[in-house]
Amino acid sequence: MEQKYPEPTIEIQNVVASVTLNQRLDLNAIQNAFPEAEYKPAQFPGLVFRLAKPKTATLIFSSGKMVCTGAKSEEEAVKAVKIVVKLLKRENFLIREEPIIEIQNIVASIDLHGRINLIQAAQSLENVMYEPEQFPGLIYRMSNPKVVILMFASGKLVCTGAKYEKEVYEAIRILRNELIEKGLITYMVQSQGV
Repeated sequence: MEQKYPEPTIEIQNVVASVTLNQRLDLNAIQNAFPEAEYKPAQFPGLVFRLAKPKTATLIFSSGKMVCTGAKSEEEAVKAVKIVVKLLKRENFLIREEPIIEIQNIVASIDLHGRINLIQAAQSLENVMYEPEQFPGLIYRMSNPKVVILMFASGKLVCTGAKYEKEVYEAIRILRNELIEKGLITYMVQSQGV
């Protein structure tokens, strides 16, 4: 009988998208139209435009470049950018072209629901860095999909560097199978009710 392992819990924590508008923007005028936006050019060259829904912060630069952070999905990042552009248009800012939106990074937290033997993982996985006296986690650089995974003995992981959500799920599926095959993860036996 094949052993059944618990499914990993995967949560997208942050999606970072870069945006190009191909035009210059007057940040002082945007600050005047949106007093709640943060713009302190002496401290930071960009204007911070926060949305409550979806809960994101979009950095707007005078070059017409923007960076949206805080979204919990690719879809939410695109939606946030479109809302910001729509609000700018509503205040009569001439936005000549559709924004070019590109996902730069997706950060996810994962729980494999098992214990990982980091010492053995450091010896049997390729492209790893493990220096427990400097950092308690093992750093695993996966080449396909191209992501970096921080692994902790608790079975908790952080995956970063993905450009698409599907890459996160694919990377975790590959890693989990490798950990199981090499005997690097121990699952607690679930008691079947007495």
